[in-house]
Amino acid sequence: MAGIEELGGTPAVPGTVYLVGSGPGAPGLVTARAAKLLATATFVAYDRLASAEARALCPPECEQVFVGKRPDYHALKQEGINDLIVQKAQEGHAVVRFKGGDPFVFGRGSEEALACLEAGVPFEVVPGISSSVAAPAFAGIPVTHRGLAHGFAVITGHEDPDGQDDPVNWPNLATFPGTLCVLMGVAHLEQIANGLMRGGKSADTPVALVRWGTLSRQAVLRSTLGEVAHEVARTGFRPPAVTVIGPVAALADQLTWFTDRPLHGRRVLVPRTRQDSSVVSMKLRALGADVVIAPTIQILPALNPEPMRRALHSLSTYGAIALTSRNAVRALFNGLADEGFDGRALAGLRLVVVGPGTAEELATHSIMADLIAPRATAEALARAISNDPDFPR
Repeated sequence: MAGIEELGGTPAVPGTVYLVGSGPGAPGLVTARAAKLLATATFVAYDRLASAEARALCPPECEQVFVGKRPDYHALKQEGINDLIVQKAQEGHAVVRFKGGDPFVFGRGSEEALACLEAGVPFEVVPGISSSVAAPAFAGIPVTHRGLAHGFAVITGHEDPDGQDDPVNWPNLATFPGTLCVLMGVAHLEQIANGLMRGGKSADTPVALVRWGTLSRQAVLRSTLGEVAHEVARTGFRPPAVTVIGPVAALADQLTWFTDRPLHGRRVLVPRTRQDSSVVSMKLRALGADVVIAPTIQILPALNPEPMRRALHSLSTYGAIALTSRNAVRALFNGLADEGFDGRALAGLRLVVVGPGTAEELATHSIMADLIAPRATAEALARAISNDPDFPR
């Protein structure tokens, strides 16, 4: 069975552009291939809706540039984005163009691929889970359902339906025998609804808007085609949202699951390093919380590594080593590796750790702690040592 590393495939190659979909927003919905490329990229150009948690996988030396768009602000025009990713690849960078959702579903990824092709820059497309299906699923809405919808259409609502150049014929879409999933359509919802009703779609047709789908701040507005524009105005419902039009939208009442979790809608601040906060963050997200990681400390190499080097070369003179955190374990084994040693250098030493988390980190190196202080305090460490009859005196 393939491991996570194998599922992610080969590392990002210098001189190549990777058009990567980040999925609908939830960190767990980023593909293994996307994670591998982010972890090995040297340049990342990312959008507004691309997962920030996934970008934390990037190595510290990776340059990350925001090129996203909001309704009132574009960090860079599309032509500028095309030029930027091509230029960076030609400079020898392993480039990830990190896009919300799927790069080829209203993501303009095809335009970026054509720019690479024209410049002779190799590229790879990494699909992502589109919000057009993910957001409804997290709201308990299947886009297809036997007897209700035998298909679904994904349509952009970005263009003004009253404009002369609107490419979408909404009255014609009223006869589509399935679900309509409209992306970027909140601002023009009244015109869209009127166009569908002019084409014969009933004003009673169920409609659901799913905002920030798959995230803990997900919100759902339920209405009908005839009333939805009024409800959006009354409630102040704002994008980004996916609009689902069709009988399946009514199934949300029965199939809701995501927003029932106990911490849904709560934002929790975790003031730890990203590396140390991963377990806590994962458990909080599983309970529905919106986790904000705020690193309050930074772990850096010692300014003067000589004392550590001397200690590592004279381990035989010690009877025990006390490790007070996961970071201490990492520093110890990084130091051993730098000096050409491995875990065998610790043979005969009594290893004392503070807290079960430190013991778990030590166990990743196939070494069990001899003594675990139950709480992560200096007082608990001192008490555990003083009460241990086997501790060297």
